[in-house]
Amino acid sequence: MSSKRQPISAVPTNIITGFLGVGKTSAILQLMRNKPENERWAVLVNEFGEIGIDGALLQGQHQQQQVYIREVPGGCMCCAAGLPMQIALNQLLSESTPDRLLIEPTGLGHPKEVLQVLSSKYYQQVLALNKTITLVDARNLSDNRYTGHETFNQQIAIADTVIGNKLDLYQTDEQQQLREYVAQHGRKGAQVLFSKNGQMDISCLQGATAGSYAPEEHHHGHNKPLASEQVIPESGYLKANNQGEGFSSVGWRFSPNKVFDRRKLRLLLLSLEVERIKAVFITSSGVFAYNYTSDGLSEAELDDCLESRMEVIADELDENLEARLLECLVE
Repeated sequence: MSSKRQPISAVPTNIITGFLGVGKTSAILQLMRNKPENERWAVLVNEFGEIGIDGALLQGQHQQQQVYIREVPGGCMCCAAGLPMQIALNQLLSESTPDRLLIEPTGLGHPKEVLQVLSSKYYQQVLALNKTITLVDARNLSDNRYTGHETFNQQIAIADTVIGNKLDLYQTDEQQQLREYVAQHGRKGAQVLFSKNGQMDISCLQGATAGSYAPEEHHHGHNKPLASEQVIPESGYLKANNQGEGFSSVGWRFSPNKVFDRRKLRLLLLSLEVERIKAVFITSSGVFAYNYTSDGLSEAELDDCLESRMEVIADELDENLEARLLECLVE
Protein backbone atom coordinates (compact mmCIF):
# COMPACT_ATOMS: atom_id res chain seq x y z
CA MET A 1 0.00 0.00 0.00
CA SER A 2 1.58 3.31 -1.06
CA SER A 3 1.63 6.14 1.45
CA LYS A 4 0.81 9.62 0.24
CA ARG A 5 3.73 12.03 0.49
CA GLN A 6 3.24 14.75 3.09
CA PRO A 7 3.38 18.33 1.77
CA ILE A 8 6.53 20.26 2.58
CA SER A 9 5.75 22.73 5.33
CA ALA A 10 7.58 25.20 7.61
CA VAL A 11 11.13 24.14 6.72
CA PRO A 12 13.56 26.05 9.00
CA THR A 13 15.43 28.33 6.58
CA ASN A 14 18.54 30.44 7.14
CA ILE A 15 20.14 32.97 4.83
CA ILE A 16 23.92 33.07 5.30
CA THR A 17 25.31 36.17 3.67
CA GLY A 18 28.40 38.36 3.61
CA PHE A 19 30.61 40.28 1.17
CA LEU A 20 33.11 38.76 -1.27
CA GLY A 21 35.77 36.53 0.29
CA VAL A 22 34.49 36.68 3.86
CA GLY A 23 34.23 32.87 4.18
CA LYS A 24 30.56 32.01 3.59
CA THR A 25 31.31 28.71 1.84
CA SER A 26 33.77 27.69 4.59
CA ALA A 27 31.11 28.48 7.20
CA ILE A 28 28.52 26.33 5.42
CA LEU A 29 31.03 23.47 5.13
CA GLN A 30 31.64 23.67 8.88
CA LEU A 31 27.91 23.61 9.61
CA MET A 32 27.39 20.64 7.28
CA ARG A 33 30.14 18.68 9.04
CA ASN A 34 28.40 19.20 12.37
CA LYS A 35 24.78 18.74 11.40
CA PRO A 36 22.76 16.13 13.32
CA GLU A 37 23.21 12.75 11.60
CA ASN A 38 19.47 12.09 11.44
CA GLU A 39 18.68 15.38 9.64
CA ARG A 40 18.50 16.08 5.92
CA TRP A 41 19.83 19.50 4.93
CA ALA A 42 19.48 21.37 1.66
CA VAL A 43 21.78 24.15 0.45
CA LEU A 44 20.92 26.64 -2.31
CA VAL A 45 23.96 28.62 -3.49
CA ASN A 46 23.96 31.74 -5.66
CA GLU A 47 27.04 33.21 -7.34
CA PHE A 48 27.75 36.54 -9.00
CA GLY A 49 29.50 34.86 -11.92
CA GLU A 50 27.74 32.97 -14.70
CA ILE A 51 29.72 29.74 -14.50
CA GLY A 52 28.93 28.33 -11.04
CA ILE A 53 31.72 26.97 -8.83
CA ASP A 54 30.38 26.68 -5.29
CA GLY A 55 28.24 23.60 -5.93
CA ALA A 56 31.31 21.65 -7.04
CA LEU A 57 33.34 22.98 -4.10
CA LEU A 58 30.71 21.99 -1.54
CA GLN A 59 30.08 18.57 -3.05
CA GLY A 60 33.77 17.87 -3.65
CA GLN A 61 34.77 18.64 -0.06
CA HIS A 62 31.80 17.14 1.73
CA GLN A 63 31.06 13.43 1.80
CA GLN A 64 28.34 13.27 4.48
CA GLN A 65 25.05 11.79 3.39
CA GLN A 66 21.71 13.60 3.51
CA VAL A 67 22.99 16.94 2.23
CA TYR A 68 21.47 18.18 -1.04
CA ILE A 69 23.05 21.05 -2.96
CA ARG A 70 21.89 23.19 -5.87
CA GLU A 71 23.33 26.39 -7.29
CA VAL A 72 21.94 29.33 -9.21
CA PRO A 73 24.74 31.19 -11.02
CA GLY A 74 24.38 34.60 -12.58
CA GLY A 75 24.15 37.35 -10.00
CA CYS A 76 21.30 38.45 -7.77
CA MET A 77 19.37 35.33 -6.85
CA CYS A 78 15.93 36.86 -7.16
CA CYS A 79 16.56 39.21 -10.07
CA ALA A 80 19.12 38.18 -12.67
CA ALA A 81 18.32 34.53 -12.06
CA GLY A 82 14.61 35.25 -11.51
CA LEU A 83 12.57 32.21 -12.35
CA PRO A 84 15.60 29.85 -12.32
CA MET A 85 16.04 30.60 -8.60
CA GLN A 86 12.48 29.61 -7.78
CA ILE A 87 12.65 26.53 -10.01
CA ALA A 88 15.93 25.45 -8.37
CA LEU A 89 14.53 26.04 -4.88
CA ASN A 90 11.32 24.14 -5.59
CA GLN A 91 13.23 21.21 -7.11
CA LEU A 92 15.66 21.19 -4.18
CA LEU A 93 12.85 21.13 -1.63
CA SER A 94 11.01 18.41 -3.54
CA GLU A 95 13.98 16.06 -3.91
CA SER A 96 15.37 16.57 -0.40
CA THR A 97 12.33 17.25 1.84
CA PRO A 98 14.86 18.83 4.20
CA ASP A 99 14.87 19.37 7.94
CA ARG A 100 16.78 22.61 7.32
CA LEU A 101 17.46 24.82 4.29
CA LEU A 102 20.53 27.07 4.00
CA ILE A 103 20.62 29.79 1.33
CA GLU A 104 23.89 31.50 0.39
CA PRO A 105 23.33 34.56 -1.82
CA THR A 106 26.27 35.96 -3.76
CA GLY A 107 28.46 38.40 -1.83
CA LEU A 108 27.36 41.09 -4.30
CA GLY A 109 23.65 40.30 -4.13
CA HIS A 110 20.96 42.10 -2.15
CA PRO A 111 19.84 39.71 0.63
CA LYS A 112 16.82 41.87 1.45
CA GLU A 113 15.37 41.11 -1.98
CA VAL A 114 15.97 37.39 -1.47
CA LEU A 115 14.14 37.62 1.86
CA GLN A 116 11.25 39.38 0.12
CA VAL A 117 10.94 36.53 -2.39
CA LEU A 118 11.00 33.99 0.44
CA SER A 119 8.29 35.99 2.23
CA SER A 120 5.86 35.66 -0.68
CA LYS A 121 2.52 34.01 -0.03
CA TYR A 122 3.63 30.70 -1.56
CA TYR A 123 6.80 30.35 0.49
CA GLN A 124 5.10 31.49 3.71
CA GLN A 125 3.47 28.07 3.80
CA VAL A 126 6.59 26.13 2.82
CA LEU A 127 9.38 27.87 4.74
CA ALA A 128 9.89 29.11 8.29
CA LEU A 129 12.42 31.96 8.11
CA ASN A 130 14.97 31.44 10.87
CA LYS A 131 17.84 33.74 11.82
CA THR A 132 19.74 35.53 9.07
CA ILE A 133 23.51 35.26 9.56
CA THR A 134 25.91 37.84 8.08
CA LEU A 135 29.66 37.18 8.06
CA VAL A 136 31.91 40.24 8.16
CA ASP A 137 35.69 40.65 8.06
CA ALA A 138 36.13 43.49 10.56
CA ARG A 139 39.42 44.49 8.92
CA ASN A 140 37.36 45.85 6.01
CA LEU A 141 35.67 48.49 8.16
CA SER A 142 38.57 50.84 7.43
CA ASP A 143 38.08 50.47 3.65
CA ASN A 144 35.51 52.70 1.97
CA ARG A 145 35.08 50.14 -0.86
CA TYR A 146 33.18 48.12 1.75
CA THR A 147 31.61 50.66 4.11
CA GLY A 148 30.54 52.81 1.15
CA HIS A 149 28.96 49.86 -0.66
CA GLU A 150 25.18 49.55 -0.39
CA THR A 151 25.22 45.76 -0.41
CA PHE A 152 27.80 45.54 2.41
CA ASN A 153 25.63 47.74 4.63
CA GLN A 154 22.40 45.99 3.65
CA GLN A 155 23.92 42.64 4.66
CA ILE A 156 24.57 44.05 8.13
CA ALA A 157 21.20 45.82 8.35
CA ILE A 158 19.17 42.63 7.79
CA ALA A 159 21.20 40.34 10.08
CA ASP A 160 19.90 38.77 13.26
CA THR A 161 23.49 37.70 13.98
CA VAL A 162 26.67 39.30 12.66
CA ILE A 163 29.73 37.05 12.85
CA GLY A 164 33.15 38.70 12.71
CA ASN A 165 35.01 36.01 10.80
CA LYS A 166 38.81 35.61 10.49
CA LEU A 167 39.20 36.73 14.11
CA ASP A 168 42.75 35.37 14.25
CA LEU A 169 43.84 38.04 11.75
CA TYR A 170 42.38 41.07 13.57
CA GLN A 171 44.23 43.91 15.26
CA THR A 172 43.37 44.63 18.89
CA ASP A 173 40.63 47.23 18.33
CA GLU A 174 38.87 45.67 15.32
CA GLN A 175 36.42 43.57 17.37
CA GLN A 176 35.17 46.72 19.09
CA GLN A 177 34.98 48.55 15.76
CA LEU A 178 32.66 45.85 14.42
CA ARG A 179 30.43 46.02 17.52
CA GLU A 180 30.16 49.80 17.11
CA TYR A 181 29.47 49.53 13.36
CA VAL A 182 26.68 46.99 13.92
CA ALA A 183 25.22 49.16 16.68
CA GLN A 184 25.10 52.05 14.19
CA HIS A 185 24.07 50.23 10.98
CA GLY A 186 22.52 46.97 12.17
CA ARG A 187 19.16 45.90 13.47
CA LYS A 188 18.28 46.72 17.07
CA GLY A 189 19.20 43.72 19.19
CA ALA A 190 21.42 42.11 16.55
CA GLN A 191 23.93 39.75 18.13
CA VAL A 192 27.65 40.09 17.35
CA LEU A 193 29.84 36.99 17.58
CA PHE A 194 33.37 36.20 16.40
CA SER A 195 34.79 33.22 14.55
CA LYS A 196 37.88 31.69 12.96
CA ASN A 197 37.61 29.80 9.67
CA GLY A 198 33.84 30.22 9.54
CA GLN A 199 33.24 28.07 12.62
CA MET A 200 29.92 28.66 14.33
CA ASP A 201 27.67 26.60 16.55
CA ILE A 202 24.52 25.18 14.96
CA SER A 203 22.53 26.91 17.71
CA CYS A 204 23.23 30.18 15.83
CA LEU A 205 20.76 29.01 13.18
CA GLN A 206 17.87 28.36 15.53
CA GLY A 207 15.01 30.74 16.19
CA ALA A 208 12.81 32.92 14.01
CA THR A 209 14.22 35.97 12.26
CA ALA A 210 13.27 39.30 13.82
CA GLY A 211 12.86 40.81 10.36
CA SER A 212 9.60 41.37 8.53
CA TYR A 213 9.86 41.56 4.75
CA ALA A 214 6.90 42.58 2.65
CA PRO A 215 7.17 40.89 -0.76
CA GLU A 216 7.73 43.26 -3.68
CA GLU A 217 7.35 42.86 -7.40
CA HIS A 218 10.97 43.00 -8.51
CA HIS A 219 11.95 41.89 -11.97
CA HIS A 220 14.96 42.93 -13.98
CA GLY A 221 13.86 41.05 -17.07
CA HIS A 222 16.95 38.86 -17.41
CA ASN A 223 16.02 35.78 -19.37
CA LYS A 224 19.35 34.87 -20.96
CA PRO A 225 20.33 31.16 -20.85
CA LEU A 226 22.62 30.27 -17.95
CA ALA A 227 26.21 29.61 -19.00
CA SER A 228 26.38 26.91 -16.33
CA GLU A 229 23.83 24.84 -18.28
CA GLN A 230 24.87 25.43 -21.91
CA VAL A 231 26.54 22.76 -24.02
CA ILE A 232 30.30 23.31 -24.29
CA PRO A 233 31.18 23.97 -27.97
CA GLU A 234 33.66 21.98 -30.06
CA SER A 235 36.49 24.31 -29.02
CA GLY A 236 36.36 22.55 -25.64
CA TYR A 237 35.58 25.60 -23.54
CA LEU A 238 32.92 28.21 -22.92
CA LYS A 239 33.34 31.77 -21.58
CA ALA A 240 30.83 34.01 -19.80
CA ASN A 241 30.90 37.54 -18.35
CA ASN A 242 28.82 39.42 -15.83
CA GLN A 243 28.84 42.98 -14.47
CA GLY A 244 27.19 44.80 -11.59
CA GLU A 245 27.63 46.44 -8.19
CA GLY A 246 30.92 47.98 -9.32
CA PHE A 247 32.55 44.65 -10.21
CA SER A 248 33.06 42.50 -13.31
CA SER A 249 33.33 38.74 -13.55
CA VAL A 250 34.64 36.37 -16.20
CA GLY A 251 34.45 32.62 -16.09
CA TRP A 252 35.15 29.51 -18.13
CA ARG A 253 33.90 25.93 -18.35
CA PHE A 254 36.18 23.33 -19.92
CA SER A 255 35.37 19.91 -21.36
CA PRO A 256 36.45 17.04 -19.07
CA ASN A 257 39.16 15.99 -21.57
CA LYS A 258 40.93 19.33 -21.06
CA VAL A 259 43.67 18.60 -18.52
CA PHE A 260 45.74 21.33 -16.90
CA ASP A 261 49.32 21.52 -15.65
CA ARG A 262 49.00 22.05 -11.90
CA ARG A 263 52.28 23.96 -11.49
CA LYS A 264 51.51 26.36 -14.35
CA LEU A 265 48.01 26.94 -12.97
CA ARG A 266 49.29 27.86 -9.51
CA LEU A 267 51.80 30.30 -10.98
CA LEU A 268 49.07 31.92 -13.08
CA LEU A 269 46.59 32.21 -10.21
CA LEU A 270 49.22 33.66 -7.89
CA SER A 271 50.12 36.30 -10.48
CA LEU A 272 46.60 37.73 -10.88
CA GLU A 273 45.64 41.03 -9.26
CA VAL A 274 41.92 40.49 -8.69
CA GLU A 275 39.31 40.61 -5.94
CA ARG A 276 38.29 36.95 -6.00
CA ILE A 277 39.07 33.64 -7.71
CA LYS A 278 37.15 30.39 -7.38
CA ALA A 279 38.08 27.39 -9.50
CA VAL A 280 37.93 23.63 -9.84
CA PHE A 281 40.47 22.09 -12.21
CA ILE A 282 41.18 18.63 -13.58
CA THR A 283 44.99 18.51 -13.61
CA SER A 284 47.59 15.91 -14.48
CA SER A 285 48.16 15.61 -10.70
CA GLY A 286 44.49 15.15 -9.73
CA VAL A 287 41.44 17.34 -9.15
CA PHE A 288 41.98 20.55 -7.18
CA ALA A 289 39.87 23.44 -5.92
CA TYR A 290 41.37 26.93 -5.73
CA ASN A 291 40.10 29.81 -3.64
CA TYR A 292 41.69 33.27 -3.71
CA THR A 293 40.82 36.14 -1.35
CA SER A 294 42.80 39.10 -0.03
CA ASP A 295 44.37 36.65 2.45
CA GLY A 296 45.96 34.57 -0.32
CA LEU A 297 45.41 31.48 -2.47
CA SER A 298 44.32 28.13 -1.04
CA GLU A 299 44.41 24.76 -2.82
CA ALA A 300 42.41 21.68 -1.79
CA GLU A 301 42.33 18.27 -3.42
CA LEU A 302 38.87 17.00 -4.38
CA ASP A 303 37.64 13.47 -4.96
CA ASP A 304 36.26 14.29 -8.39
CA CYS A 305 34.53 16.88 -10.57
CA LEU A 306 32.61 16.72 -13.84
CA GLU A 307 34.60 19.47 -15.59
CA SER A 308 37.06 22.28 -14.93
CA ARG A 309 35.52 25.64 -14.06
CA MET A 310 37.00 29.03 -13.11
CA GLU A 311 35.47 32.33 -12.05
CA VAL A 312 37.31 35.63 -11.51
CA ILE A 313 35.86 38.82 -9.99
CA ALA A 314 37.74 42.11 -10.24
CA ASP A 315 37.39 45.86 -10.65
CA GLU A 316 39.05 45.50 -14.06
CA LEU A 317 39.73 42.26 -15.91
CA ASP A 318 42.91 41.26 -17.76
CA GLU A 319 42.10 40.94 -21.48
CA ASN A 320 44.90 38.37 -21.89
CA LEU A 321 43.67 36.08 -19.12
CA GLU A 322 42.04 33.54 -21.45
CA ALA A 323 45.21 33.12 -23.53
CA ARG A 324 47.28 32.73 -20.36
CA LEU A 325 44.82 30.15 -19.03
CA LEU A 326 44.91 28.10 -22.24
CA GLU A 327 48.72 28.03 -22.00
CA CYS A 328 48.29 25.98 -18.80
CA LEU A 329 46.72 23.06 -20.69
CA VAL A 330 48.70 19.85 -20.98
CA GLU A 331 49.54 19.19 -24.63
